[in-house]
Amino acid sequence: MKEKKVIAIGKRLKDCRNVITVGLKINFSDYAKDEQKRIISGEKIYYPTVFYADILNSAGIPMFPSYHNYKYAQDKIKQTALFEVSRIPHPKTRVFYAFKKSRIIKMFQYPFIAKIPRGSAMGRGVYLIKNDDDLEEYLNLTKIAYIQEYLPIKRDIRVVIIGKKAAIAYFRTAQDFNFKTNVSAGGVISFKGVPNEAVRFAEYAAQKCGFDDAGIDVIEYKNKHYILEANIKYGKQGFKAAGIDYVRLMEKKIDRNEI
Repeated sequence: MKEKKVIAIGKRLKDCRNVITVGLKINFSDYAKDEQKRIISGEKIYYPTVFYADILNSAGIPMFPSYHNYKYAQDKIKQTALFEVSRIPHPKTRVFYAFKKSRIIKMFQYPFIAKIPRGSAMGRGVYLIKNDDDLEEYLNLTKIAYIQEYLPIKRDIRVVIIGKKAAIAYFRTAQDFNFKTNVSAGGVISFKGVPNEAVRFAEYAAQKCGFDDAGIDVIEYKNKHYILEANIKYGKQGFKAAGIDYVRLMEKKIDRNEI
């Protein structure tokens, strides 16, 4: 019996045996006739890309990841507003458009965190602001200031949600020379002692926000959990460190209709 294969536009699943990846083509007519038919037939489309997520959503065609993933990808401003509306604990954060330094330092005490609000990932565009000079340097980089209180922690928890459940969870510990916990910035992975409460909290937050394929960053501070952000384009280093074959994992989830 011939195995049925699902169809994907983006390349995330290109190595999966049960996925046909057709690639992104801006002109829909450039797809082969059978590819066009499958895309518009109403079957689930995997990794539709930012370009086609809007289009498929408007056409009522199911997709994985969800449309919500694409709406909030690499947009810290919208994510913060979503967390606040959803009453999900999140460090105190303010966005300043027509900003003046005096307004920022009136609301935040040094040190605090400043981020490039859109398009940054893997720890890039994140700064620990310790004084006026640091703030001036940051403000020269962006027209929109995204300012967040600094909670003095040395590690966070990355919980990767695939479907409705956590696929993996691990601590990321910052090295002494860096405040960033990102693995790409030198953070060290550990699977030992990750609290179930943090994993359940990440699952709850992801479900509340409509994220079904995201790396949720959680911190614990003074016995309370906070969401830092949702990384829609998360890395696979944690899977590799755990000895999990990401491609085989996704194949099984597709076969079991879990995603």
